[in-house]
Amino acid sequence: MKRVVVALGGNALLRRGEALTMAIQERNVGVAAEVLARVAQEHELVITHGNGPQVGLLALQSLTGNGDQSFPLDVLGAETEGMIGYLIEQELVNRLPKQRRCATLLTQIEVDAEDPAFRHPTKPIGPVYDRAEAQRLGAQRGWSIAPDGDFFRRVVPSPRPQSILEIGVIELLVEQQVIVICAGGGGIPVVRREDGKIIGVEAVIDKDSASSLLARELGADALVMLTDVEAVYQDWGEANARALRRISTQALRQLTFATGSMAPKVAAACEFVEQTGGFAGIGQLKDASAILSGKGGTVITPDTIDTQWWDQ
Repeated sequence: MKRVVVALGGNALLRRGEALTMAIQERNVGVAAEVLARVAQEHELVITHGNGPQVGLLALQSLTGNGDQSFPLDVLGAETEGMIGYLIEQELVNRLPKQRRCATLLTQIEVDAEDPAFRHPTKPIGPVYDRAEAQRLGAQRGWSIAPDGDFFRRVVPSPRPQSILEIGVIELLVEQQVIVICAGGGGIPVVRREDGKIIGVEAVIDKDSASSLLARELGADALVMLTDVEAVYQDWGEANARALRRISTQALRQLTFATGSMAPKVAAACEFVEQTGGFAGIGQLKDASAILSGKGGTVITPDTIDTQWWDQ
């Protein structure tokens, strides 16, 4: 049995173009839970997830009140972590044997208050807009706006995660065979003041970067990032695009990927593999078990590995 961290992309709850309703999210979480339950039967499982659409929606709803009724992103991140974790946990419990236990843990992740990301927002949150609407909202609400495919979205600071405050609690739960859902949406971003106290900050940590840090601090054997594409592609969107099925970190780092989508996943995977000697995989939700058996998605391994992770 291996210790596996699985990072669910936003498509686990909401696919592009779907309405952000509870019924749709419950349906999609049910699909994800079917896959995760199979993984949990064979491995120690820790689950992380995205929250971009949800935290963006809550931010919009918060703006409808007066200034005293709006909430900062760290608080909204905690809300979505609890909400999404609740949905995943419930659907998993409904599919697993009674003796299997699950727990959702709100997770604070420390970032550097001087991180350059606070001056250069890049993390997309909330719904997509056409150019005119995005420009109008940006001017009206003081948002930073950036392209997202053929559309535009609000972007916020995304500082690099430094340490996970609850890592000891997560480790204790995993050692007791509890399936832990944590670091949702990249975790709740906090900084440490000069007096040693921690406070929340207005940011959203990249979920893949946080998942890589979590996997490293837990000593996981594998990190699997599940998204809406079957594999990592070289020359994505071009006529000569090809799926990369098994590749070393050294070769992968020579390639270029889309900044807002695949690049963070590739960077997180490489960082995990290089620092642990473990195995990373990227692919579709439905292929999670195949990725872990080396038969699906993109498998990323250390440069010097001679045998496949799943044969060790």
